[in-house]
Amino acid sequence: MSQEDQDAMAAEWAAQLEEDEAGGAPEEQAAGGSAADDEALAAQWAEALAADEKEKSAEAGGGASPSFSAPAQDAHFKDMTEMARQPKDNSLKRELDFILDIPLEVSAELGRTRLLINELLQLGQGSVVELNKLAGEPLEVYVNGKLVARGEAVVINEKFGVRLTDIISPIERVKQLG
Repeated sequence: MSQEDQDAMAAEWAAQLEEDEAGGAPEEQAAGGSAADDEALAAQWAEALAADEKEKSAEAGGGASPSFSAPAQDAHFKDMTEMARQPKDNSLKRELDFILDIPLEVSAELGRTRLLINELLQLGQGSVVELNKLAGEPLEVYVNGKLVARGEAVVINEKFGVRLTDIISPIERVKQLG
């Protein structure tokens, strides 16, 4: 049944309902025929909808109506175990490439001290500031303010540098965070 047929049937049904609400024909009310007509019209409407559903399912399913009586079949999946065990070098390299251009602040600390503002204001050229570290103690190397290594001061090509002697373990770094 086409869309036009359904629309015509719906219009006919709506007209019939309006007529019944308005009082309808007196002979139909006396005989009680309007309820029978409504039921016949509703049955006709249901048949049209069922036919339309069959047409749609035939178009979508290749002509076969849906049936749930077919036995269940086992699903077969490809074994992905070997593929999962292979190293993912390419993805790891891409992840590292992503972070290689992030700038970090690296600093080496000889030692620290605390001064009062009065003492700071009295400092001048040639003043000596005493630090909390002893001579020969290792320098501390910080990356973005976090201690990552210790080392000793060296001079290379007339520039200062730090030779790393001890790298802080990840466990110690986590302890420092707390």
